[in-house]
Amino acid sequence: MRDAEPEPDDEGPWLSPRVAFVLVVVAALLVRMFVPFGRELLYPLTLFATWVHEMGHGLSGLAVGGTFESLEVYWNASGLARGAVAGGGPTALRAIGGLLAPPLVGAAILAFARGPRRASLVLWVLATAMAISVPIWVRSLTGFVVVPLLALAFGALAYKGSDAWRHLGAQLLGVTLGLDTISRIDYLFTGEVHVGGQDLPSDVAHVAAALGGHYLLWGALLALASLALVAAGVRVAWMEPVPVPRLLPRRRAAAGAPR
Repeated sequence: MRDAEPEPDDEGPWLSPRVAFVLVVVAALLVRMFVPFGRELLYPLTLFATWVHEMGHGLSGLAVGGTFESLEVYWNASGLARGAVAGGGPTALRAIGGLLAPPLVGAAILAFARGPRRASLVLWVLATAMAISVPIWVRSLTGFVVVPLLALAFGALAYKGSDAWRHLGAQLLGVTLGLDTISRIDYLFTGEVHVGGQDLPSDVAHVAAALGGHYLLWGALLALASLALVAAGVRVAWMEPVPVPRLLPRRRAAAGAPR
């Protein structure tokens, strides 16, 4: 019996990684620009990007030896990750971790979710992470409502969605996180923000205070880093898919199939 040939992780030529990527980019831009209330339709995904941003702050804080006490997502798509870290480098890394989390996660999704099986894994990982974050860190009303609903939606798509919808859905999440950096890029050039009824230093202001330099300089550097991450993810998403070898031989169609 011949060894089974590796098969690419896609449904057919129409659902190649390139086609899926183009479809979700065009759909996202058309909805934003031309569909009435288009931004409102994408509002849940905007809150998803906020959750990724704040989780980036919190997990970066834990990685540099600090604490991650709570995560708050607000109705206007702002957010706050509460915790404490040592001054200097750890403070800067915690701030940078939140700023780069959306483009980094978005690039990783675009690069990895280039077929229905990989897309299912991405959706399950995101649904699990969001569900786990609710009892441990989420502490705002909007977060208590939106984060579990998004986790449920991602899990349902991974479990019940067709191959095409799983593939396109995961790519849409990657594109959403990439576009989030571009659509809210003015935040990288802001020294102060209003979050949760408080006026607070922005993330780039924290970086500048910890490492020196002006916050506009750090904003420009982080904008370039964000765009570079997205470009890298897009480049990999545009490549031809790598065949996924089967771990088990293909079943024969009938008991009498030729060997």
